[in-house]
Amino acid sequence: MNNEMLKKYYFGAYSFNETEDGYLQAFQYTEDQMRYFEGAFDFWYDRCMASTAKTIEMVTEATKISFDYKIIWTGSQDSFELSIDGLIDRIVYVKDIEETGHIEWDMRAGKKNVVVYLPADETVLIKDLRINAEAERPDKNERVLWLGDSITQGYGPLRSAQTYVSVANRILNYDIINQGIGGYIYDKKSLMPMQGYKPDKIIVALGTNNNHDPAKTSDITEYYDTLTDIYGSDIPVLCISPIWRGDNPADYDNFLAYCDMIKKTAGTYKNVTVLDGFMLVPHLSEYYLDNLHPNLLGAETYGRNLADFIRNTGW
Repeated sequence: MNNEMLKKYYFGAYSFNETEDGYLQAFQYTEDQMRYFEGAFDFWYDRCMASTAKTIEMVTEATKISFDYKIIWTGSQDSFELSIDGLIDRIVYVKDIEETGHIEWDMRAGKKNVVVYLPADETVLIKDLRINAEAERPDKNERVLWLGDSITQGYGPLRSAQTYVSVANRILNYDIINQGIGGYIYDKKSLMPMQGYKPDKIIVALGTNNNHDPAKTSDITEYYDTLTDIYGSDIPVLCISPIWRGDNPADYDNFLAYCDMIKKTAGTYKNVTVLDGFMLVPHLSEYYLDNLHPNLLGAETYGRNLADFIRNTGW
């Protein structure tokens, strides 16, 4: 496939750019948003171009799929993964490969839903996707804009297909743009109109990195006011308050107070549904990489509990 054909099967992107050497780079933020991150904080800017929650998806009878890749930035090393009919079939870890190379996978015969998960915390460019049969673009449910911090971007499980967003979305089948970004906070300045894009729903999972100031409500109100100004007051918004963290016991009471403030403040908006993040992942170290970011087990639990909440409530 040439790059124009590849875009048909590329999910999670707002826009694309073709490099001089023929690779396709996908972006989840607008140019204005990326300029803001560039001027605000290098840590955010590096991660705003990562391949977060980007996938190649198709329905096909192909028995082979391959592509060339180039990694131009690396955060935490996770993986390229192949899913067939919702089951992870192959994994290639970034730590085991060169920065530029070729990935090729064999697949079983018969019609199937194929998903290639690109690394969540690397910036990956791809080109020359090849399959040995015709393909169809899969149908998706609602368009959902996902806003969050490093947990939403996918740090913790060190597996691109096992972030909580990936786990939930295998169940919910949303057409998502994931604007989770490591270290992020409730910051209205990053919210800007995305020309030509209007989601059906918005998920906001922020606050873990704001806990230094538990009494401050203005960041929250300004954030949701700005979100309303851009997308309107009728679009459903799901606010996920911070999940449990056990990395700083001395500040735990302040963290609890801040979580409570987020739930109360976000709950005053008529279009916002509040989900208590403490209900999503057990408060046990076994579910975390570092008592802050869910590990493989924690992310699987988070994603499944989130999907159950959405399906059970009809959000």
